[in-house]
Amino acid sequence: MALDLAIPGRSSGAANAALAEAAAAIARLDEALAGHPLRPAFLYRARLEAVRRQAAVDGQRIDPWHLAALLEGLRLRMDGALRLIDRGAIFEAGRYAFALHQWQTAPDFDEEGEIRRAEIHLTGFGDQGTPLLAAAYGMHAWLEAGGVRPPIRAALIRHWARHRLLSLSVPLTGPAALRPDTSWQPEVWVPAFLHALAEEAADGRQLLADLERAWYAARSTVAGRRRDSHAAAVVDVMAATPLVSATSLAAGLGMAVKNAIRLLDELVAASVAVEVTHRSKRRLFGLRGMAPLGEAVRPPYRPELGRGRGRPPILPPEEPIPAPLSLPPLSRIERREFDYSDLERCMAQLAQVLRKTRRELDSLAHGAPAQTGEISCFGNGEAADPSSVPAIGIGDHQGHQERPANPSQG
Repeated sequence: MALDLAIPGRSSGAANAALAEAAAAIARLDEALAGHPLRPAFLYRARLEAVRRQAAVDGQRIDPWHLAALLEGLRLRMDGALRLIDRGAIFEAGRYAFALHQWQTAPDFDEEGEIRRAEIHLTGFGDQGTPLLAAAYGMHAWLEAGGVRPPIRAALIRHWARHRLLSLSVPLTGPAALRPDTSWQPEVWVPAFLHALAEEAADGRQLLADLERAWYAARSTVAGRRRDSHAAAVVDVMAATPLVSATSLAAGLGMAVKNAIRLLDELVAASVAVEVTHRSKRRLFGLRGMAPLGEAVRPPYRPELGRGRGRPPILPPEEPIPAPLSLPPLSRIERREFDYSDLERCMAQLAQVLRKTRRELDSLAHGAPAQTGEISCFGNGEAADPSSVPAIGIGDHQGHQERPANPSQG
């Protein structure tokens, strides 16, 4: 893809003020890093923070300690309540951060070609007067022409070292200037980019001061030991190296691996160091500043004590459920006597009405005059005697169909 290499006009007054601020901040950072024993630890932490900032303006929110865990090949600790889509978002952000880190530290063949092309692009802006202005206008032109961000960021890191602004490849890329609320006009964006570089350099000095403070605190904790103790030397190595194993520590100090493990365990017990892998072999240690990495790493699965391979877990015996409290016995409810006399009289009346209706129907069928009369439930004020009225059921109706129509003929 051909890029437009048109050189913008000269810098404005705002750009000159921002240029002075950025140059002073970068010079102070380079002076603080010159010959400092914590340069490797600073570069490790600065790259993590730079990747976090770059991913944030690119639309990916990441945890820098997740990136540190991925760099060391450790598994991430996940909250069991997270949904599947949330877990996928965390892994996607981790892969994106890992790719950004690779662009700056160990690019592959194709990525190296893109970075060199971006470096050549920056050299076309050398007439801006200073490397900082050349980087600002060059990055603006690169992005304006449709170039992607990772190559130009890696080229900026090499640009500072080539022009001796920094003796160390500190990842100063000004990601804050790529926020959506920043104007894209060159006269506004260039000062914003230089101001972002100044803020990054100031944060780098603060990070170096924090690392020094943690180093001095660890040294004061192990002070007062015997003269032949390697505890102070172990603290110095851990302060300069972000993560160290017992094997590498023993090789660096010329001691036995068992003694190195014993010293590291003592420092962990004294809260000077932390073990971030949570495993029994190939353990990695760091000073207390690396504690967030230990929290981001998932411990390995370990079999339960007393549980054989492939066997179900041994669950603790369940506690017996206490018997419920006995209640006082309830008093017996006396059975109430119900009066069914009215119901019996009505049933007898119903049976009498049915018999009378049946006789009248039979008489009408043979041409005999029907008898009229009313029978009340109480028989003209007198209750019918239930004992004198036979009960009528379904079988009585069937038996009546077999009798002759005239009762005298029966």
